[in-house]
Amino acid sequence: MRLWTRQHVSVWEEIMKVGCYFAKKEHIELKNDTISDYYLELYHWYIRRAEKIVPRERNDQYPIWASTSYKDRLQVVEDTYLLELEVPEDCVVVTDFDKWGYVVNYWYVPEDKEDERKHNEELEKMGIGDESAIVMGHKGNFYPLLRDKILKSWDRIFEIEKHDSVMTQATLWEIKKEWVIKVENYKGEEVFHHEK
Repeated sequence: MRLWTRQHVSVWEEIMKVGCYFAKKEHIELKNDTISDYYLELYHWYIRRAEKIVPRERNDQYPIWASTSYKDRLQVVEDTYLLELEVPEDCVVVTDFDKWGYVVNYWYVPEDKEDERKHNEELEKMGIGDESAIVMGHKGNFYPLLRDKILKSWDRIFEIEKHDSVMTQATLWEIKKEWVIKVENYKGEEVFHHEK
C-alpha cells in the first residue's frame, strides 16, 4: 500500500541509523507540548482498537499517521521530510479521516446524516451544548448511557465505505527502512530515492 507521512528530519536520521522508527510517548509529548495529555488519552483509546487489527510488536509503540493519497498528504514544512512508503497491507490500519475528526473532538460518530440529526436533537432536549463534556468532563456521570453511546460510536472510524467521497488515513506501528521509496525535504528536493 502506498502511503505518505510527514516526519521530523530526526525520524529519517533514525531510520537511516537503525533501520526503523517507531513513535514513543515522549515523541507525542514533545510534539504536542501542553495539549499532549489530550492526545495521549485519544491515542490510548485508538491503540486498544487498532492493535486488534494490526498487533503491536512492542507495548511502547504509538501510532504513526500517514496519508493514503498524495493529494491529501500533510504539506512539508521546514525541519520535516515527506516520506513516501510502500507498506504491506497487513501492517496498515486504515480509518475514515472525517470520522476521526469527530473522535478528536470527543463527539458522537453518526451512522449517517439522519442518525446525526437524531443525536443532535437528543442533545438539545437534554440541554447539552458541549457534547465533548459528556466524555471529557463530569457530565458523563449524569448521562452514562449517552457517554457509552458516544464511546461505542467511535469504532465507526474503522468502517470504511467504498466510494470516492471517503477520505482515508492510515497508521503504522513502525516505519521500516525497506518500506521507504522516496524522501523529500520542504523545498521538494529528493533526499533519498529507491524505486521498488
